[in-house]
Amino acid sequence: MTYKLATYLNFENTARQAMEFYHSVLGGKLDMNTFSEFGMSQSEADANLIMHAQLETADGAFIMGSDTPAYMEVQKHGGFSIALFSQDYEGVKDKFDALAAGGQILEPLMQAPWGDYFGMFVDQFGINWMFNVAGPKGETAAE
Repeated sequence: MTYKLATYLNFENTARQAMEFYHSVLGGKLDMNTFSEFGMSQSEADANLIMHAQLETADGAFIMGSDTPAYMEVQKHGGFSIALFSQDYEGVKDKFDALAAGGQILEPLMQAPWGDYFGMFVDQFGINWMFNVAGPKGETAAE
């Protein structure tokens, strides 16, 4: 099983500015999507907030982040989550279940609007985790 483990930063309303700043300092490729682009905004106030930003540097580093709209709780522990990415659903599901034991599942590991499998939980130590299992468009990652 292969996967990437990365920190995913949460901002209240400054993800765009922060990610553009990191990009200006570190270079690389920056991709950003708003809540409205994924059909996830619940008001005009959060439509243009960043739902997902990813900066990949030439050195292979990843900095990821998003805004926290008013309908979501601001994250504790400095506003970050540990994010695990894979293409191995069965291996990731086992890790998801094991790490979530004794904690609180916020979103079960299930197919997301963008086609991948996605889930979130707070572990027994209060650390936020996000899992994403990529699958080809039109297929489920568990097939």
